[in-house]
Amino acid sequence: MRRTTPKRWTPSALALPVSVVLAATMAASAPARAANGPHARAHASAPTTTAYSTKTPYEPRQDPRTYEPAPEGFVPVFTENVSRHGSRSATDSEDGDLILRLWDRAREDGQLTRLGRDFGPDVRALLAAMGQTGYGKLSGRGKRELHGTALRMAQRLPRLFDTIVKDGESIDVVSSGQGRAVDSGTVFTDALAQADPALKPHIGQARTDKDLLYFHKSAGGAAYRDWLAHDQRLADTLKNLDDRPATRTAARNILARIFTPAFVQRVAKGEFGSIGNEVTAARAVYDLYSTAPAMRDESPRGGGWHMDRYLTRRDADWFGYLNDAEEFYKKGPSFAGSDITYRMAGVLLDDFFRQAEAKRDGTSTLGAELRFTHAEEIIPLAALMGLPGSTEAAAPATPYTYAGNPWRGAAVSPMATNIQWDMYRKGDTYLIRMLYNEKETPFKAGCRPIAKHSHFYDLRELERCFGRVGG
Repeated sequence: MRRTTPKRWTPSALALPVSVVLAATMAASAPARAANGPHARAHASAPTTTAYSTKTPYEPRQDPRTYEPAPEGFVPVFTENVSRHGSRSATDSEDGDLILRLWDRAREDGQLTRLGRDFGPDVRALLAAMGQTGYGKLSGRGKRELHGTALRMAQRLPRLFDTIVKDGESIDVVSSGQGRAVDSGTVFTDALAQADPALKPHIGQARTDKDLLYFHKSAGGAAYRDWLAHDQRLADTLKNLDDRPATRTAARNILARIFTPAFVQRVAKGEFGSIGNEVTAARAVYDLYSTAPAMRDESPRGGGWHMDRYLTRRDADWFGYLNDAEEFYKKGPSFAGSDITYRMAGVLLDDFFRQAEAKRDGTSTLGAELRFTHAEEIIPLAALMGLPGSTEAAAPATPYTYAGNPWRGAAVSPMATNIQWDMYRKGDTYLIRMLYNEKETPFKAGCRPIAKHSHFYDLRELERCFGRVGG
């Protein structure tokens, strides 16, 4: 079935088949991991694992040497993007504090496994590194992600940046105002200035626009926040995921690598009420595991934190699936027949068109518009734009699974995710080429490129396709 909403930009929303079974969910993730050969490392076409979900570190998805050249006579005149902040530390120490309370009790009771004896010191070292970096702040890896994206933009569009300098155009920089988004913008623009010092005076002072880039917490997200807090179907769906036998089995498997079977049983029976049950405890371990890659640069000698010792790949994949499911329902395509999670992203899509149209109409002196935001904005924007893997919703009676739905957090919104429109001109004709995580990406179904298999679209065609007034 397809969504039926009055919103101008509505992605397709195919319901999951009722025959999809839970066991197929994990089986479906295996081919995706195997599909990436050695040549995919630097320019991966898809994530090599789903285990880290939306905390997956960034990799560009296409070798720039394989980009389609612009049609003859067309020159770049403008570029704009929206980027999620780079890899970061955890937003707080809650997960580490919770699991350490449990670990300290197990140590007192002599209930740690041989491997588990290392767990407490490893967690404390990771927490110390995150504290030194600053909770919720960009890590070294995150800074490298943004730096690399900026340098590749400069390498991709040298003629555009030469024109910005020659014609005295400006580069506008705007963020959500949150620390890691602001810092991402700074790292990005510093890298542009490093690539070409003549650009520095053309880079405007960064500004904040919460309505545009933090809309889930602004006035435009009021209806969404009310739904998030009060929708019983959402609450029941997420609770059912945690209550599944497979979730409890994976949770006990994780804890069993750290604690003795007798202690795991005590956790499962709720003896440590302030900590929660085995799922709560295992999720804390998983959250530390999924944050560790972002903090690799801050590990001893840069060798990593080796948190994967405490989870098998299968159990990490399962908790990655649970995280994907939560992101899917709360921020992505969600339930069929509803656009509450993504319609608020219209303000951002509007801005993409507004900036491109102003350039075409001669009312803009900008050469580039650079935006820095969060997963809460990128994920709904991807659904609204109909980006690959972001459109299929779940039937209310059928849970989201990997076997029945292509949505993956690692593909839709890894750290430093970016959506970029490069604009080219020849006479009075303006073309747009979209890159999604630096991969040439077609616009949604119904938008016609200038030629079959081309990634270039006439701006007027995109206006028509997306229902722009006057397009």
